[in-house]
Amino acid sequence: MSRDVSIGAAAKASGVKVPTIRFYEQIGLLPSPPRTEGNRRLYGASDLRRLAFIRHARELGFEIDAIRTLLVLQDDPDQSCDAADKIARARLGEVEMRIASLAALRKELQRMIQGCAHGTVSECRVIEILADHGECRHHHQ
Repeated sequence: MSRDVSIGAAAKASGVKVPTIRFYEQIGLLPSPPRTEGNRRLYGASDLRRLAFIRHARELGFEIDAIRTLLVLQDDPDQSCDAADKIARARLGEVEMRIASLAALRKELQRMIQGCAHGTVSECRVIEILADHGECRHHHQ
């Protein structure tokens, strides 16, 4: 896209909502764009690429501070990628911990369901475990 576009068109093209674009400008992830005589923001191709970068990083779960650092790195392409690797490795560690937690949660839910055996509520293992957190193995492993 070679010509400048309005914030609405930038939102549509980037997949980032208008209030989020304004927020990214406020916190410095996106530079304040030039404005028309009518005070309308105008976004260029580089802004749209930056918005797409931010959106993708957010979809992958990167925090704002990590994205800020990655954008600084992106703006200086001749430097070492060690900092970017470190950020990505930290995010991978978080994801692996979350996966382990979800796997333990799945196992606990399966255990609860198997213990229920479709009897009556008075014998229901699901209700029993939910009523007594001490019975839940998920948080005690």
